[in-house]
Amino acid sequence: MTAVPERRRVRVAARRQVATDVVALDLAPVDGEPLPDWEPGAHVDLEVAPGTERQYSLVTTTPEGHWRIAVLREPDGRGGSRAVHEGLAVGAEVVVAGPRNHFGFDPTRPAVFVAGGIGITPLVAMIDAGERAGTPWELHYAGRSRSRMAFVDELVAAHPDRVVVAAADEHPRLNVIGLLAEPRDAVVYCCGPRGLMDAVEAAAAHWPTGSVRVERFEPAADVDAPGEPFEVELAVTGVTVTVPADRTLLEVAEEAGAFVLSSCREGTCGTCETPVLEGAVEHRDTVLSPEEQADDRTMMVCVSRARRGCPRLVLEL
Repeated sequence: MTAVPERRRVRVAARRQVATDVVALDLAPVDGEPLPDWEPGAHVDLEVAPGTERQYSLVTTTPEGHWRIAVLREPDGRGGSRAVHEGLAVGAEVVVAGPRNHFGFDPTRPAVFVAGGIGITPLVAMIDAGERAGTPWELHYAGRSRSRMAFVDELVAAHPDRVVVAAADEHPRLNVIGLLAEPRDAVVYCCGPRGLMDAVEAAAAHWPTGSVRVERFEPAADVDAPGEPFEVELAVTGVTVTVPADRTLLEVAEEAGAFVLSSCREGTCGTCETPVLEGAVEHRDTVLSPEEQADDRTMMVCVSRARRGCPRLVLEL
């Protein structure tokens, strides 16, 4: 069972504009207790409004021991980024949960970093860790313009021979197919818009299994696709329930009295990850890797369902 993520109240200790429509926030503990350590690729759940959480990657821990995140204002989003930009001034207090990490970095292998826009945030921490470990790495950073690319000037200044900037208003678009045409002894880490991550996964499909790792904070395209009814045995709760075609497993399990941790309810944060004891899963999350999904050892009960043709699941719930 997924461990309960620790929740804590933090305050905005510093705030600065790091690109057009991108603000960086330094979060300090309210109670004075040191914030926990974390590994590159980790994210936190930020309660942007009562009952509403959004996931943001950790960029760094500052010399003062504060967590830094960076948030892109998305006018056509669901309102979370607007709440951050308009409501979290210096001194504001907010609740965070985590950190959690489904985007782990392996410093023992060469790294090819591919970032699109705000997707640079988790990769900054990986680059810092790679530098400390002596990991060979390169960064290919795409964006609409340099003015909209957070941390681009600092990265280029610190690593001029390792950072390739593909600003659309200056150069041709990033050639992902050319970049990944020849498999290498390296891991590709990609974060950014869905189109970029899909392109990277497709371009590196002929690389060895496990060579590509992506971080997605938006729902999968098929998350609301029609499903079929199926039966679920909740092994811990001791009941068996039926999940209708138009409802989620999470909703039905909660009604049956199961204790289920959840946050995003979109298959993007990993909070509701649950062990699968029996059955085959139709995975609709964007957290588990393709290899993890194929194993069917866990599932995100907020969006995933029994695979078509599998009438019954047994879960550790």
